[in-house]
Amino acid sequence: MAQWLKRTIHRCVSVAIIATLSGCAAVALTAGGVGLSTGVSHTLGGIVYKTFAAPQSKVRRSTVAALGRMQIKIVEAKRDGNKEVITARASDREIEIEIEALTPNTTRLAVTAIKDGGLLRDSATATEIILQTEKLVGTG
Repeated sequence: MAQWLKRTIHRCVSVAIIATLSGCAAVALTAGGVGLSTGVSHTLGGIVYKTFAAPQSKVRRSTVAALGRMQIKIVEAKRDGNKEVITARASDREIEIEIEALTPNTTRLAVTAIKDGGLLRDSATATEIILQTEKLVGTG
C-alpha cells in the first residue's frame, strides 16, 4: 500500500508541474513567434541582431538613414577591419551599432541600446533601429 501511495503522490506532483509549465510554454511560443515574425534575434544581454543579404556599405547607409529618420544623433563612427562601430545617442540611451561584413554580400548588424548609464538595456529601441534599417535596405 505504501508503494501505491508513493506512486500516486509522484504522479500528482508530476501533473501539477506539467500543468504549471504548460503556461510557460505558451508564453515561450508566443515570444518565439514574435521574434521569428520580425526576423530579429535577441540575446539575454540585450543585444539585438540581424544578418542581411546585402553589402556592408548598403547596410551602413541604411542604418545611418534610419538613425536620421528616428532623429537619433550619431556621436562617433570607428572602423576596425571588417567591422564598423557607430555610437549614437537618444535621450538617456547610448546606442552602439556594430556593422560587420561576413562576406562581400552578407552583413551582420548588432544593436545595443543602453539606458541610464549601463544599468538597463532597451531592446525595443534596438529592435526598431534594425527594423527601420531593414526597410531601407529593401528599398535602397
